[in-house]
Amino acid sequence: MSGIQLGQYPAASHLIAHLSDTHFLDDEALLYGTVDTDSRVHRALDQIDRSGRHPDAIVITGDVADRGEAGAYRRVRDLVEAAASGWGSEIVWVMGNHDKRDLFRSELLRNEPAEAAFQHPGSPVDRVVDVKGLRIISVDTSVPGYHHGELSDAQLSWLAEELRDPAPHGTLLALHHPPIPTPLALMTVLELRAQSRLADVIRGTDVRSILGGHLHYSTHGLFAGIPISVAAALCYTMDLSAPERELVGVNGAQSLNLVHVYDDQIVHSNLTIGPFDTVTRFPAAYLDSIEAMAPAERTETFSRQV
Repeated sequence: MSGIQLGQYPAASHLIAHLSDTHFLDDEALLYGTVDTDSRVHRALDQIDRSGRHPDAIVITGDVADRGEAGAYRRVRDLVEAAASGWGSEIVWVMGNHDKRDLFRSELLRNEPAEAAFQHPGSPVDRVVDVKGLRIISVDTSVPGYHHGELSDAQLSWLAEELRDPAPHGTLLALHHPPIPTPLALMTVLELRAQSRLADVIRGTDVRSILGGHLHYSTHGLFAGIPISVAAALCYTMDLSAPERELVGVNGAQSLNLVHVYDDQIVHSNLTIGPFDTVTRFPAAYLDSIEAMAPAERTETFSRQV
């Protein structure tokens, strides 16, 4: 990446790839008999790799396996770990309502030691990962046997303790059920319950952004004064143009988010999974020539209308 700053902002200090809702099945089965989930993840990782902008961390916000099957977890794990190894990226796995805690721990986390507060069998899978001074806290909002989300008193107490001391670059909170309104009536039944309790814990802390999934469409908002970004699913997405009282999933518009962390702000950009037809292109050599120019010449060359 060039060291020349062309605009008003310096380069981001961190780049995070935010993926969600892969919903893999065992034995490479097609989801609902039609969605090739493996292909979607392959394409997503290939597009990131092709850009040459390799993330410092890959965050997957839940519903990794549609039925919590061991083989499904292993396939996703192998794909993501191979990419992360080549890029030098940390991996942050987040529990979703379709995931199973025991297999999630054994297959994705390879039975790494649990946080001290969550070491008994069946405990929530809550973790802290340090990424070059940026703290990423994954919080398990799943409720075994149900699809809505909750956080226990023990989880909230643990989170409050973790946030007591700020991290050098602040904190990202990653969870599956995002504390954000949705216009989809049926999805409100499956929302995170008692959201005000979470707000009380994170308000005024160094949490700079919240990453979520679950909704199967990309959306953004504020919670306790903190920006929320929800990544659309990589398996299938919800059609927000469907009739108001229907819930319709479609095999299209799958995407991930690229999260650029700056000293004073965080920018979330949607990356739709292709391929797509190219309609225009400026090659790298053109940028080289622009960088070699004085500022006034750059303006005349690239900004002036012709």
